Amino acid sequence: MLSISPISAFSDNYIWCVARDGEAIIVDPGDAAPVLNHLDKNGLTLSAIIITHHHYDHVNGIELLCERFPNIPVYGPENQCESINQRLKHGDKITLFDYTFSVFAVPGHTLDHIAYYIDSATSAPALFCGDTLFAGGCGRLFEGTPEQMLQSLGLIQALPANTAVYCAHEYTLNNLRFALAVEPDNSELRERMANTADLREKNLPTVPSILALELLTNPFMRTDHLAVQQQVAAHAELKYWNQNDIFAKLRAWKDDF
Repeated sequence: MLSISPISAFSDNYIWCVARDGEAIIVDPGDAAPVLNHLDKNGLTLSAIIITHHHYDHVNGIELLCERFPNIPVYGPENQCESINQRLKHGDKITLFDYTFSVFAVPGHTLDHIAYYIDSATSAPALFCGDTLFAGGCGRLFEGTPEQMLQSLGLIQALPANTAVYCAHEYTLNNLRFALAVEPDNSELRERMANTADLREKNLPTVPSILALELLTNPFMRTDHLAVQQQVAAHAELKYWNQNDIFAKLRAWKDDF
């Protein structure tokens, strides 16, 4: 079975290490130093890198890692990052450690953003979604549109409910504070906030999350729910709306929260 571990980087990034039998796949190495430390400490050899999008805190460590481990494949989307040597698009599949990684295009945060989904008969499914879906939230729209992000989250929403969601930042506590402003009467959300606060007091990661929990507590995954629509419409002073309107106003509300 795969072992998946977070590697902390910068102030709040998680670089994911997927390991089996002494080998490792690294997801979104924005900084090489903590990755090399983790590999050395755990006696791991780097065999592949996978990238979700081009932002510096996801790619800046690639060059140094490839110097230490030359000739490894670096998978990623079509973008300006020259260190990527295996370009992927929606619908592609790659095989690593005998596991199939399915590639989904999930634009919104950036236009090039992709996610990697592992569905295995021997373990729960896993999604490496970069900065598209966060625990309790979603990424800012730096390049894409609200409609694109809503569609991307809808694609993720259709995955099995037991999918483990490996996002790239420790934003959960702040995301849930905003979620409670949107749905103050959501009992599952209040419980999640209490559990999350306890984890952060102990300096423990709050991710991965489980997709089922996101569907119950993440407002960006709940824009089809009347309670969310009414709260967003009241905040944005909307008289008439569709789901795209609600998502756009919800994201704008979060940006200023």
